[in-house]
Amino acid sequence: MILSIGFTCLQTIGRIPILSETARTNTNTENLFVPPRSDVRIAVISDLNSAYGATDYEPEIDRAIALLSLWQPDLVLCGGDMVAGQNPALTEPEIKAMWQAFDDHVAAPLRQAKIPFGFTIGNHDASSALGIEGQYLFQQERDLAQAYWQDPQHDPGVRFVDRFEFPFYYTFEHQGIFFLVWDGSSSKIPANKLAWVEKTLASRQAQQAKMRILLGHLPLYGVAVGRDEAGEVMDNADRLRAMLEKYNVHTYVSGHHHAYYPGHRGKLQLLHTGILGSGIRPLLDSSLPPQKTITIVDINFDLQALSTYTTYDMQTLELIKKEQLPRFIAAHNGIILRHDIELADLKPEEKAFCLERLNSKLCGLSKLGNIGKSIVLFE
Repeated sequence: MILSIGFTCLQTIGRIPILSETARTNTNTENLFVPPRSDVRIAVISDLNSAYGATDYEPEIDRAIALLSLWQPDLVLCGGDMVAGQNPALTEPEIKAMWQAFDDHVAAPLRQAKIPFGFTIGNHDASSALGIEGQYLFQQERDLAQAYWQDPQHDPGVRFVDRFEFPFYYTFEHQGIFFLVWDGSSSKIPANKLAWVEKTLASRQAQQAKMRILLGHLPLYGVAVGRDEAGEVMDNADRLRAMLEKYNVHTYVSGHHHAYYPGHRGKLQLLHTGILGSGIRPLLDSSLPPQKTITIVDINFDLQALSTYTTYDMQTLELIKKEQLPRFIAAHNGIILRHDIELADLKPEEKAFCLERLNSKLCGLSKLGNIGKSIVLFE
């Protein structure tokens, strides 16, 4: 039985929420489904912010942090948007207050629990959007985000390999997994930064790792209503994907679209992380109601697939079953298949739907004429 936890059940130590033993008994959280552990367990969250300038957080965020003691992750990853910036009217004290609130609700409890925290910068944290003269439009937010994360008191606890331009670009290692973080807080990554990404992925340390994971805010392909357009995904998605596949990156973890979708295109797994803050969005071409989610990723190095997802609706604590999700999403810049589906699994009418909306290349299809017949191949 899966039960929802009311926040009358939370105690606090200072300003940090924890779940009391009495609360666990009263809400029967011992019956919450917890998947079997593998070699490495990662809890993945994203998009924590509320309205511009807000220093309060949605209750699902405190709930997720409180329940980490049950899931016992080795690492927490965040797909960005930890605070509610991207507003030029915000003052320095207001921005600092937002980061302090994030610290109170998320970072400090993780430090106290000694759980490493890997994260990427989102557009509401410190957008990399540029003005017409090439300047950062949100320079103050970038400066203050950098100051917060470079303060030794806010050490995220990861084992850095290369701090490069932390917190915007950096790498770390955890239990045989090599993590690379890029600044996907806008749709364009500068050429010199992409050169660093490629050089880093080609490095001996990256290639000798058991697995490689990339973390960035904007996804490569669209999945959510209202976000499936240029500027809301990374530019040149197929080119970026080809580079990541070249260096055997297993998964790209992203946020921004406020909708959970575990997909893949080609050989690259695409974990579109759901939202815990405000502004949930429905998936494209789906009747599934929008949900706030947390995903527990269990990694087994002996399995070919490597990773298994267990995702919870954080408002009900019910599991989100993959069968509830679309078998594929035909985004404006390319098809994404659900992580357990291959192109050969699609029905003729599903392929026809994609081809009607997009073209053969964006659908991952190539048509080769052969004596009046069409042979359909996966790109």
